[in-house]
Amino acid sequence: MNELSEILHAPLFHIQRTPVTLISFIGAVLFILAAYLVSKTLQRTLRRRIFPRFKIAEELQYTFLRLTHYLLVFIGLVLGLQFIGLDLSSLAVIAGLLSVGVGFGLQNIASNFISGVILLFERPIKIGDRISVGDTTGDVHEIKIRSTTIITPDNIAIIVPNSDFVSGRVINWSYEDPRIKLHLSVGVAYDSDVQRVTELLLRTARAHPQLLQHPEPDVTFQAFGDSALQFDLSFWVAEPKGGPHALSDLRYEILRLFRENGIVIPFPQREVHLKTAPQPDGTPSKAVRTE
Repeated sequence: MNELSEILHAPLFHIQRTPVTLISFIGAVLFILAAYLVSKTLQRTLRRRIFPRFKIAEELQYTFLRLTHYLLVFIGLVLGLQFIGLDLSSLAVIAGLLSVGVGFGLQNIASNFISGVILLFERPIKIGDRISVGDTTGDVHEIKIRSTTIITPDNIAIIVPNSDFVSGRVINWSYEDPRIKLHLSVGVAYDSDVQRVTELLLRTARAHPQLLQHPEPDVTFQAFGDSALQFDLSFWVAEPKGGPHALSDLRYEILRLFRENGIVIPFPQREVHLKTAPQPDGTPSKAVRTE
């Protein structure tokens, strides 16, 4: 027993001249683990019993649960450090530990941590939003204190540092109002009946079940292109996720209606004329290409 007691109370290392023994280290880990388990149990209780009763919005639930989790874990960490014997009555020790961590190359982690807190409080994005950040487009799956998980339409999970959302340009397709306006450009031959083209485009949009009829679909004559008359079909969908499928359906239907009504969708063409140029010295003539 004496040997076991000596092992448990033997100093492993020192922090701020305070010896850390094996038993104090185990106690600190147990405090942190207990705080984590209490946090998970509390989150489960709130999610199942409290939130449904008061009908709290989902984004507010997520923010509250996240902040509660981080607070309880922080309390467990403080209690664990106090169990070791560190005096945390002032913030000098914590500030010193943070400065040492940043000095060892944790600037990015600190930046992402602060950005995560900003995201949880300001809530420019929330769970389920369709967003675009950089070259990544997908739905917000989870917002953690250091990073955010985005699920792309191909079901690929992409981990994005939170600092990218604070310092970079973010497009939130679902912000406040999930409805979005989409555009479909269509080119027709110059000899086409423009009124008929407009009628067919509007008919296609009005017949699609996923397109909103208020605001109504609209067709504008955009430009005289090099090879075609350019039209723009604009319409609204209820949520961003339905946009790609709606655009695909419209293209199929527009192509079918145009073929039935003899409307041609042109493609760029180039005419090449070959001419023979006589040579003054009597050598065989060469073909000259003109366009």
